[in-house]
Amino acid sequence: MPSYDWERPLQDLKELAELTGGPDGARRLAWSEDWRTARKWLLGKLEETDATVERDVAGNLWATIPGASDKIVVVGSHIDAVPNGGWLDGCLGLLAAVEVLRAHAGETPQVTLKLVDWADEEGARFGRSLFGSSAFSGSLDPEGVRGLRDAEGISIVDALAENGVDLGDALGATSRQDRIAAYLELHIEQGPVLEAEGVQAAAVSGCAGVQRHRFRFRGQSSHAGTTPMDRRRDAGLAAAQVALRVEEVGAQHGGMATTGSIVLFPGIPTAVAGEAELLVDLRHPDAGELAAMLADARAAAEAAASRRGCEFEAESVWAIEPIPFDAELVAMASDACREAADSDRVLASGALHDAAEVARVAPTAMVFCPSIGGISHASEEDTAEPDLIAAIEAFGLLANRVLST
Repeated sequence: MPSYDWERPLQDLKELAELTGGPDGARRLAWSEDWRTARKWLLGKLEETDATVERDVAGNLWATIPGASDKIVVVGSHIDAVPNGGWLDGCLGLLAAVEVLRAHAGETPQVTLKLVDWADEEGARFGRSLFGSSAFSGSLDPEGVRGLRDAEGISIVDALAENGVDLGDALGATSRQDRIAAYLELHIEQGPVLEAEGVQAAAVSGCAGVQRHRFRFRGQSSHAGTTPMDRRRDAGLAAAQVALRVEEVGAQHGGMATTGSIVLFPGIPTAVAGEAELLVDLRHPDAGELAAMLADARAAAEAAASRRGCEFEAESVWAIEPIPFDAELVAMASDACREAADSDRVLASGALHDAAEVARVAPTAMVFCPSIGGISHASEEDTAEPDLIAAIEAFGLLANRVLST
C-alpha cells in the first residue's frame, strides 16, 4: 500500500484556514483575489507530488501523475467557498486528494492519476453552481449565464476574463472526459444524519435532483388604512400561504422544500403588497417524486393567487435531475468505509456536488463524513478530528482499490 499520512490533510486544512479564513469564516469566493490566493497556495502543495499541473479553458485546475495505463482515475473537489463559509466544505476533499497524489509521488501507478480543483462549485457570486464541472460534463449553457452579474454589478463575463477564462470557450473542457474510469470525491455531509447515527464515514448513493423556481404574484397595491380587508388583492399574503404550503409539500413527499426568499413590493408598512416574489427550492432523489413536488407547489400557488385575486406566474431558475452514482464504485466506497470506520451506511446527498456533474459522463462515487450539528455554509462548520481522519482514511483506501483495478 502506498505511504499515506492520514493526518497531513488536517494540517493542510488548518494552514489554508489561517491563510484565507478568520473569525467571520472562509474568504475564498470564486474568481476573487482571495480565491486566487488559495489556488496559489494549492499549487505549492502540488509541488510536493511531482504532478504536472495545468488549467483547462473553464478554469478547472488539473494535476497529473502518469500511469502504466492511459486509463484515468480522478480525485478532487473544490477550493472555492461561500462568503463566511466553513473550513471544510470542498477543501477537505481537495486536500485528501492531494494526499492521494503525495502517496503515489515518485512511482508509476497502474493507471494515470489526476487531481482536479473544480472552478466555482458554489455559485455564490453569480448564482450558477457547479460552473467548472458542468463545463466539463457539457451541461453548461454559456449563453444562459452570460447575463449574470454579482452583487456589485460585475458581469460573469468580466469576472471570468479577469481570471483568464473566456466564457465562449468554456465547453472546451469536455475534451478531458476521455478515458476517465472513475471520479472519487470526499466531502462533509453538510447535514445532521451521520452525526446523529454516530457514523464516521459513509458511502454516497447519488445526489438529489433540484427544481429551483421563482414564483411571482401580482395583485394591487393600495392604502393600508383605507382599503377594506375584503377588497384587498394582497400578493404578499398569497405568497405567505404558498411558503407554508411548500414546507408541507416537502414533508408529504419525503423530500426537501425551502422558500429561501420572499420579496414584497412596494415593501412598506402603509401599503398592501401589490407584488410578491418567492424563491422556491425543491429536492428529492427520485425524479417522479420531484416532479410531483413541483406540481403540488405550483397548484398551491395558483390556488392562493385565485383566492386573493392575484395573477400568478412561475419562472424556472435552475434544475438538475437526480443523479445516481456508479453502483460498483458505491459498493467499493462502502467497503472502504467499513474497513476504516466500521460503517455500512449509504445515503443520498441532498446537497449538490461536482460529482453530480461528473457522474453524467464517468463512473463516480463519494464518501461523506459527519458535520457537527449539521451546520455548513457558516463559520461554525466543523467535524471532529477523529471523524475527519477516519473519512480521509476511507477515501484513501477507496482510491487505492480503484487505482489497482
